[in-house]
Amino acid sequence: MRFAAYEHQHQRRVAVVGEDGRLHPVPSECTLTELIASGGLSEAGTAALEAPAGPHVSEVRLLPPLQPPTVRDFVTFEEHVEGVRRSVDGASGVPEQWYAAPTFYFTNPYAVCGPHDGIPMPPGSSVLDFELEVAVVIGKEGRDLTPEQARDHIVGYTIFNDWSARDLQSAEMKVGLGPCKGKDTATTLGPYLVTTDELEKYRDEDGFLRLALTAFVNGELVGEDLLSNMSWTFEEMVAYASRGTWVRPGDVLGSGTCGNGGCLAELWGVRGRQDPPPLKPGDTVTLTVEGMGSVSNTVVAGADAVPLPAARRRLRERP
Repeated sequence: MRFAAYEHQHQRRVAVVGEDGRLHPVPSECTLTELIASGGLSEAGTAALEAPAGPHVSEVRLLPPLQPPTVRDFVTFEEHVEGVRRSVDGASGVPEQWYAAPTFYFTNPYAVCGPHDGIPMPPGSSVLDFELEVAVVIGKEGRDLTPEQARDHIVGYTIFNDWSARDLQSAEMKVGLGPCKGKDTATTLGPYLVTTDELEKYRDEDGFLRLALTAFVNGELVGEDLLSNMSWTFEEMVAYASRGTWVRPGDVLGSGTCGNGGCLAELWGVRGRQDPPPLKPGDTVTLTVEGMGSVSNTVVAGADAVPLPAARRRLRERP
């Protein structure tokens, strides 16, 4: 099934998306996150499909399919790491430590945007970038999971665009912590939550989902890759995320940016110049994932940065 959250005639609902694109509202006012947590997502979807259809997806405003309690973003594509390292500091290759475990950071769940929302320029940034990813959504809680156990804890997938202010990110990560404000303004999820059974036909013999990924900026193709070029499966990522802690219903885990033009920074590293240029207000980024649909967001003007003083250089007095 494909689940959508939408706004229509001043009401917000969750629905199953029919084959004809018509929305079948679930017989509940619960959010998708609440439905997932209740364990009744499949039953609610089946009941919705048995009821009369509502509006077509083209007639509503699609919202993020869910509001996740936490968002972890991994970095599982070797080609992306190579390109971005060249872009940031001219380094070549991939750090040996990257191969040891599927590294991730926590990003801002309050910055989640819908599949067609305007994306504001981050305050103080002039070097905005997109990042083409797929995210897995947790369906039930678990801790210290094996990859085999983790498969039963995944409820579905959604497209994930990890918008990045490259100038802010580059500066703040020199401190050895972060990213923070470089990734804090917007994360696109959508257009739907696609349940795991819908994508099983794409799974290869190694457990990866062989899905075609494409990225367009203003209608021009800038990147294409296969999701199966990840170096860890989603089950291995979930298992690692659960090590020593909990994953819970509605948690979102991003794959990390794909290679071969999955973001502009990678292309800048490969080409040695900012080509294509950084995103600016008026630019539209469209990301498509086979079997999952497309998200298309236009960059808009953002707020001015509120000025703050530089750090005080203290005399370091002691009591």
